[in-house]
Amino acid sequence: MKIQPIGEHEQSAVTMAGASGAKMRMLVGPKDGASTFHMRHFEVEPGGFTPHHQHDYEHEILILKGQGTAQSTQGERTFRAGDVIWVPANEMHQFRNTGATPLEFICLIPAPHDCALPGAAAPK
Repeated sequence: MKIQPIGEHEQSAVTMAGASGAKMRMLVGPKDGASTFHMRHFEVEPGGFTPHHQHDYEHEILILKGQGTAQSTQGERTFRAGDVIWVPANEMHQFRNTGATPLEFICLIPAPHDCALPGAAAPK
C-alpha cells in the first residue's frame, strides 16, 4: 500500500504541442507496480489548456478544483469542481481553465499505456 500526499509527487510540465500552462504528476503508475490503472494529477494555470488530442484508450476524470471547458466531438461544455468526465477511446478532447485560480483534476487511464500525457516529461 502507498500513502503519499499529492504535493510530494514530482510535477512535470506538459510540453506536447498545443498545451499551455499544464503540469502533471504521476500519482500511481508503473513504478508503484500498478498493473490495471494509472492515476495522474493535472494542474492547469488560469488561461492554460491541455493539448487538443486523442488516444486509443478511455479515461476518467474527477475535477478537484477550479472550472473550465471541455472540448470534444460534442462541442464545448463547461465543468467545475466536483464534476466527473468520461472520455471514450479515440475521441478528440481538450481541457481549458476558464477560471481565475488553478484547475486541478485527477485522470485515470488503463495500464499499461504511456503514463504521461504525450509531451510530458517522464517521471523520475
